Amino acid sequence: MSAPTPQQGRLAHAPVVLHGGRWWLDGGAGSIPPSDPAFSAALDDFALSMAAADRAVANLHIRQDETHSTDPGGMR
Repeated sequence: MSAPTPQQGRLAHAPVVLHGGRWWLDGGAGSIPPSDPAFSAALDDFALSMAAADRAVANLHIRQDETHSTDPGGMR
């Protein structure tokens, strides 16, 4: 992995939570840790990809706002 995985948080739209650096499958009856290291690694990779996508979208919004603030005739 190229970047560290966050230590806690819920993976968007998924029944998994990262707590203390460990993934937990979260269901109505409780939570259990996944036993397959490959599955946990896939969750790590997915979480990193989601975070990178969120940063990319935020940067696009920032650039778009900067462009519109310097162009008084710009339309949205």
